[in-house]
Amino acid sequence: MKKIILLVLLIGIGVSSCKSKKRYSDQLRTKNVLNERRKSTSDISKKEENANLPAEPSKFVRFNIDSPSEYITTFAETAQLEMIGYGIPASITLAQGLLESGNGKGELAMKTNNHFGIKCHKGWEGDYDFHDDDEKGECFRKYNHPMYSFRDHSIFLTTRSRYAFLFNLKHTDYKGWARGLRKAGYATDPKYPQKLIYLIEKYDLHKYDKQSKKVKYKTTTVATNDASNIHTVQKGDTLYSLSRKYYMSVDELMELNNLRSADLSIGQPIKVK
Repeated sequence: MKKIILLVLLIGIGVSSCKSKKRYSDQLRTKNVLNERRKSTSDISKKEENANLPAEPSKFVRFNIDSPSEYITTFAETAQLEMIGYGIPASITLAQGLLESGNGKGELAMKTNNHFGIKCHKGWEGDYDFHDDDEKGECFRKYNHPMYSFRDHSIFLTTRSRYAFLFNLKHTDYKGWARGLRKAGYATDPKYPQKLIYLIEKYDLHKYDKQSKKVKYKTTTVATNDASNIHTVQKGDTLYSLSRKYYMSVDELMELNNLRSADLSIGQPIKVK
């Protein structure tokens, strides 16, 4: 009788063990499937986020900007494009860029093209560099072109719940946005809102919030002579638009072509890298 009871117990344990192993195997398989779905969704999201951006250059592009006015001229259209796509006032984006990047001349901006002081944070899979900020040697996101810094700034604000209330404000309410960013914890400086508002009003950045004309990042191929790196100026071309197409700064274009002004003529040959 004891042998029979022992045999029954052993069989029960074996069955239970098999069920446990099967249950663990099923859980593991389910987890792997979910991870693959998340990865696939993440990859699609990244493609969609950057769908209307020119391809990021493989090499680091440095912008040499001499003044706040030049910074605004260089990035105003980019800020407006982000406003159209994500609802963040162009004035706020420009003011934050000016402040966080030191007018584009700050150490972090120069070595990482990070114009908004965005740190790596958990989940960041892009390039990065280290910089002293609140603490020594903190990790900051790095981009090969400032345009991608502007896009990441938009994504950063629109994908974090603590900033959600800002999008209930009118996009012309730059004062509300400035105060809201501080309230949501974007910056620790208690005077952060006042600094943004000062920059917006000093340089009339709010005028870019009223721009209704929809523009797109230009990714079309332009007429060039690949052998001699010459671009023939066409209707609508500006030094800024050429700097974006060829990943050069306006200063580089002017110096390379011995230009004394930003005026261009249709048919004019322009040297590019």
